[in-house]
Amino acid sequence: MALSLPSSASPSATNALAVDARSLNALKYEAGQNNPQAAKEAAKQFESLFMREMIKSMREATMKSGLMEGGQADLGTDMLDQQLSVQMSGLPGGLSEAIQRQLTKQIGGGQEAAPAFSPPSTLSLPSQSPARAAAAANAYAPAPKGRDSFVQHHRDAAERVSQDSGIPASFMLGQAGHETGWGKSEIRSRDGSNSFNLFGIKAGKGWTGKVAEITTTEYINGTPRKVTAKFRAYDSYEDSFKDYARLINDNPRYEKAREKTHSAVAYAAELQKAGYATDPEYANKLSRAIHSTLRVGPSA
Repeated sequence: MALSLPSSASPSATNALAVDARSLNALKYEAGQNNPQAAKEAAKQFESLFMREMIKSMREATMKSGLMEGGQADLGTDMLDQQLSVQMSGLPGGLSEAIQRQLTKQIGGGQEAAPAFSPPSTLSLPSQSPARAAAAANAYAPAPKGRDSFVQHHRDAAERVSQDSGIPASFMLGQAGHETGWGKSEIRSRDGSNSFNLFGIKAGKGWTGKVAEITTTEYINGTPRKVTAKFRAYDSYEDSFKDYARLINDNPRYEKAREKTHSAVAYAAELQKAGYATDPEYANKLSRAIHSTLRVGPSA
C-alpha cells in the first residue's frame, strides 16, 4: 500500500510500501537529518505495523462462518487489513505521536545513528496472541472511574489475589481507590499509556521492571510539595494487585499491618506508621475508603 509522503521525504520512501523495511530505513535516515516530517511519517508507519498485527489477532480470535474462505479470500482480507492499519495510523493522540518523540530523541539528538529497522512484510509476520494485542491496546484505553464502577471492575482480580495473599479484597480495593481517586487520577506514562499502578508504589533501586515518571504531591515536614518521582509500571491491573500483596507480605516494615487484617482502621493505622504514605491523614482516609467498598453491590 503506497503512502503519500510529504515532499521533503526521499523519493524512495514516497514510492515504497508501508510495510517495506527499506521505506522505514529511508525515513529514519531523513529523520536523522533533522527532518521532522520524515520522523512523523516513520512513526506513522511503525504504528501501522502494530495496528496491522492487532487487527490480524482480532480476526484470528473471531469464529469464521465458512463462507468466502480460501487462499484468494485470505489474500483479499489481508490486503484490506493492511489498508485499515494505514488509515488508522497517525491519528491525533495515537501511538505515532509517542513513537515520533522516541524516534526523534533516539536519532535526532546528535547521537550515533540507530541500527536499521528490518521487519518482515506483515503478510508473513508471526501472529501475536489476541491477549497480548488486547493488553497493548488497553494500555491506552480509558480506565473505570467512579467508586462503584471502579470496585466492580477490579473486584474479581482483588479477590483472586486475596485468596493467595490473605489480604482482604476490600482492603486492596479501598486502597487502590483512594490512591487513584477511584480511577480518576491513575498514573500514566509520558506517552499516555497506563502504568496499571493502582497503589502508588514507587520504583526503588531494587525494581527492574517498567517505570512511569510523573509529578506527584509529597508531604515534607507536614507541608505538601510537588516532586518528580518514578513509579512501578505493570502489564495489567491484576499484576498491580499481586505486586502490592507481595510488598505487604514480604517487607518486614509492614509486619504489624499484616497482623491487623481483621480491622480496616487498625490496618490503615499500621500502614501509616510504617511509612506507606506521607499524608498525615492517610490512615483516616484509607479506612473510610475501605469501608465504602463494602457498600458497593455486584455488577449488573
